[in-house]
Order: sequence, then structure tokens, then C-alpha cells
Amino acid sequence: MTFRKYLTLAAVAILAACGDFCLARGMREFGAVTLSNWSRLFAVLVSPWVLMGVCLLALFFCAYLSSLSWADLTYVLPATALSYVLMALLGKLFLHENVTTSRWLGIALITIGVGFVTSGPSLTSGYANRVRRGIETALGDGGRRCP
Repeated sequence: MTFRKYLTLAAVAILAACGDFCLARGMREFGAVTLSNWSRLFAVLVSPWVLMGVCLLALFFCAYLSSLSWADLTYVLPATALSYVLMALLGKLFLHENVTTSRWLGIALITIGVGFVTSGPSLTSGYANRVRRGIETALGDGGRRCP
């Protein structure tokens, strides 16, 4: 895998964690949403924290789509699960959440699992490879124009 692909996976994890952090921060300022005050939820859309979270999550989605274009879902999703570590750290350090030992152990298990998944190939010989071969055949150039 190239450095650019590692960078894309890192961007997916970082953007997801930071986007979720911003949404959580914004909603803490707003307060609880219930059936009796659900209409106030529209007011939160002008909160700087929520707007930043939405923008970061939009960037996350773009990076996520990009990574799915060159790797299997079963590779990308676990590889980006490192965002759980970042989210726990952001929650503990900046939102002052109580991250229990059992949560840290769960995050550690996820991280170990990510190591197993990312040690294999990013693209298996399934559907994506057949599609790529079809594009190469259709272009008639051996796929030189494909990323």
C-alpha cells in the first residue's frame, strides 16, 4: 500500500473522531433534546461546534468514499476503527468524560483486531478486481488511466 493510501485511512479516522467530538461539544452546550423541545433542535444548526462537526464529517465521508474506491469494505472499516482510540482520548481530555477501564480494554481489543485486518491485502480477488479488469478491457489501455 502506498503512503497516500495510508494517509487517506488516517484522514478517515482523524476526521471521524474530530467531527464526532465537535458534535458532542456542540450538543453539550445545547442541552438535552426531548419530545417536548425537539423543535429547538433546528437552532443548534447555527452552533459553531455543530457546524464544524458537520464539515469535518463531510470531509470524513469524502475520504471514506475515496478509500472504498481502492480497498475492500472489510479492510477499510476495521482500519479506520482507530478513530475509537482518538474519540476516547478527546472525550477524556476535552469533554472530561469518565472512560472506564473496561472501555479502554474494549478499545485495546479493537486496536489489536485492526492489526490483524490490516496485515492482509487491502483488496481481495473479489468484485472490485473484476470491475477493475472490466474497466481496463473497456479502455483498451491496460488500465493506465485508472488510479
